[in-house]
Amino acid sequence: MSEDASAARRAAQAVDALRHGWPLAFEDGLTLLPVETAITPDATAPMMLISAARAATLKLANQREAAVPHAPVLIRGGELFNLRMALPIADPALDLNNPFKGPFRATPLPNAETARAAMEFARIAGILPAFLVDPQDAAEPHHVSASDLTQYAGSGALRIITRAWLPVTASEDAEIVAFRSTADTREHVALIIGDQCGDTQPLVRVHSECLTGDILGSLKCDCGPQLNTALDAMAEHARKDGGWGALLYLRQEGRGIGLINKMRAYQLQDQGFDTVDANQRLGLPDEARDFPVAARMLQLIGASKIRLMTNNPAKVEALSKAGITVTERVQHQLPDNPHNARYLATKRERSGHLLK
Repeated sequence: MSEDASAARRAAQAVDALRHGWPLAFEDGLTLLPVETAITPDATAPMMLISAARAATLKLANQREAAVPHAPVLIRGGELFNLRMALPIADPALDLNNPFKGPFRATPLPNAETARAAMEFARIAGILPAFLVDPQDAAEPHHVSASDLTQYAGSGALRIITRAWLPVTASEDAEIVAFRSTADTREHVALIIGDQCGDTQPLVRVHSECLTGDILGSLKCDCGPQLNTALDAMAEHARKDGGWGALLYLRQEGRGIGLINKMRAYQLQDQGFDTVDANQRLGLPDEARDFPVAARMLQLIGASKIRLMTNNPAKVEALSKAGITVTERVQHQLPDNPHNARYLATKRERSGHLLK
């Protein structure tokens, strides 16, 4: 097995270890136990690793200027941390029930690269980015290197597994293509509408999964209507112009933070925070989607030049950097409703989405 393959395997095993509550032992000597999922209830540690945004929420004034959502902060308390006291420190949804925490002191972080890797492993695992540092009475750790992270979910490992005819409401002339990567467990699909032998520049929608919007019909976002409108537009393009379209359905819920963390963000939104602030209070990025994977999917279906349905300039830029030529950005704006008006305004005002 090549070194890259070994690194990818160790990284995938590290993600699985975090989901199941096992600690990670990094090659620089730092051992980190995930607070949310830890299976050893008696574990204790002298320090915790949390995000800078979470540290600022906890009134660590000396960290406010550096409060980058995905950055790590090492904190020490007046006594050893155990899991019972660590969970309210990690989870902002518990703030109203546990308003008084601390005092804590931010301490110098000697293992910055390892700490950043740990935060990213936590995001990929879909758990809260908080760890007990060098815990006692913890389970046997999984050994990993911070550099292994670069081999996780490499888009070059993506390949087409199977494809089949799939008539859908928008078009009976549709084909579904299933993709799998050797580097992680996510399985993505593309729905192709129309004849690929026709128009060489398909109409494309890159759509990240949204269980609440796509399946349950949530009114808090515009994901479901965007999905259906995109399919209708592709079908019309195929009928009228003889072209084709492709909807990429990416398995990266909550803009890449995962379903459970997305629900945590919803809970914070119920308390009055917008989508960006809610993610930051969780210590998670407000944008963590893997667009190179989308670019690789497009390349595999023969779509290196596309017309992209989006109001997000960052999505155009990300695909362009990954080797896809976006010849036209096609407006994809839908009316708001009383439940998602603030969400859509936040996307425009804080995430750079366009009105048209």
